[in-house]
Amino acid sequence: MMDAQTWRVGCRCLLLLALVGFTRSEGMQSCEEVRKLFQWRLVGPVRGLPDSPRAGPDLQVCVAKKPTCCTRKMEERYQIAARQDMQQVLQTSSSALKFLISRNAAAFQETLETLIRQAENYTSILFCNTYRNMALEAAASIQEFFTDVGLFLFGADVNPEEFVNRFFDSLFPLVYNHLINPGVTDSSLEYSECIRMARRDIGPFGNIPQRVLGQMGRSLLPSRTFLQALNLGIEVINTTDHLRFSKECSRALLRMQYCPHCQGLTFSKPCMGYCLNVVRGCLAHVAELHPHWHTYIQSLEELSDAMHGTYDVEHVLLNFHLLVNDAVMQAHLDGQTILEQVYKICGRPVRKPTQSPRCSFDGSKEKHGMKISTRNGEETLANRRKEFINSLRLYRTFYGGLADQLCVNELAAGDGRPCWSGEDIVKSYTQRVVGNGIKAQSGNPEVKVKGTDPVINQIIDKLKHVIQLLQGRSPKPNKWELHTGSGGGVDEQLSGDCDDEDGCGGSGSGEVKRTLKITDCSQHHLRFLIFEKASTQSQTFYHLYSQLFSVPQTAYCIIIALIIWFPDTDSTTQL
Repeated sequence: MMDAQTWRVGCRCLLLLALVGFTRSEGMQSCEEVRKLFQWRLVGPVRGLPDSPRAGPDLQVCVAKKPTCCTRKMEERYQIAARQDMQQVLQTSSSALKFLISRNAAAFQETLETLIRQAENYTSILFCNTYRNMALEAAASIQEFFTDVGLFLFGADVNPEEFVNRFFDSLFPLVYNHLINPGVTDSSLEYSECIRMARRDIGPFGNIPQRVLGQMGRSLLPSRTFLQALNLGIEVINTTDHLRFSKECSRALLRMQYCPHCQGLTFSKPCMGYCLNVVRGCLAHVAELHPHWHTYIQSLEELSDAMHGTYDVEHVLLNFHLLVNDAVMQAHLDGQTILEQVYKICGRPVRKPTQSPRCSFDGSKEKHGMKISTRNGEETLANRRKEFINSLRLYRTFYGGLADQLCVNELAAGDGRPCWSGEDIVKSYTQRVVGNGIKAQSGNPEVKVKGTDPVINQIIDKLKHVIQLLQGRSPKPNKWELHTGSGGGVDEQLSGDCDDEDGCGGSGSGEVKRTLKITDCSQHHLRFLIFEKASTQSQTFYHLYSQLFSVPQTAYCIIIALIIWFPDTDSTTQL
């Protein structure tokens, strides 16, 4: 059992230890604790550090009337540490936002790459199943087209008008040789090149190339801009995470965070008002990002909401093969007229015997992800964008309240607790507390803010530019408008609503209603088309067969063939 005298001595010792921290500033006897913290925090040598408090006439920031445990070299090291600490809390505060944007930017790019591969596979399957004789020859053009789609989406300087026209230019000789003027032989390369060059004058595919170009413009441009905007968001955060602090700011951070150590107050925290003045002064230029960042997120949200139907890249890419099928059918139906036009421009072909290469598409690939499959509604790109925007919306005021967030969550003492005022431990901070932004800093008692920050100004200019793109107010054509040259004859206003001409099903599932107008019936034949429909849960392929029947000349007509998809029907329709 402890006797009464020993118990009283123990209590006195505990009381003495409890008062040490409080009395350090009044009568500090040793710098041992300061030395240990300096060595631990800064990994600096303790050699040359004071063992006991002494006068510090060479100090420039942590000046005090009382004896100090700091030297000029310690002060310099503390100033570096103060800047590093501030960068660390900045990076910590923005880590969730940065992860949100970077993770989704990577996910969107990966999803787009997958969609491009799927669309390419769908188009290859169309040719192998329906136009098998020309499939092998079409493979290179299909691959080149979707490579260009990917390059454009991910920021390369390629022109959608050029690669859309290039695809249909290369398709025309194949359709001509195998469907319009078929045979067991092939025309010469020179003759095929003449046909390719004549495609835009003859217009064998009707308005399909123009529709494809319009849909590509409506869907690819917004998706490309969306990705660019996300990458800029990451750049903004990286810029503010590695902010270069001014000399005035560095001195103020040193005074707030490490000058108390010089007086032995190693565990003190700054008063809330004092912290706000220092951090708002240091982040005054960063706060200027606030209105632009807010508008940036709002513009992302508006663009995301508008990306549906033929503005939705997923819908357009996964239905591209259906438009290609329509183009081939249109050329086949107008075959006699096209044949005569080709003869006028290129003459009659001089043929050489050659075997038409057949499709070499590997059926096993179709079984392993290349066939058309049902896409879960929750997995669509639109739903992913919506989920992302809902999370990003919470960060609209991030830069407007950043200084407050750092002081409240990381740096400042709690309400009602003794705190560091920049000079001593006090009950409360009595100086005026300024607001956020450069203009509010004119009366800041802790930090003098001068001039502008060129790095922040540059990132603000980039935000303004991408906001213009997101809102469709860039110097380029209005909204998502593609004006083509005289060769293409396309003048698409992309701000209108989706209509039947665009092939909009709304669901992105290939649920499409089409009208084929056959305006040139042959004098000797009336074409009958049999569309054999091979249905899957999400897409429909139409297999084209042609039968020619002799009919009287009075059978000239305009045949309107309506191809309507019935989801649960698998039948053969003869028109």
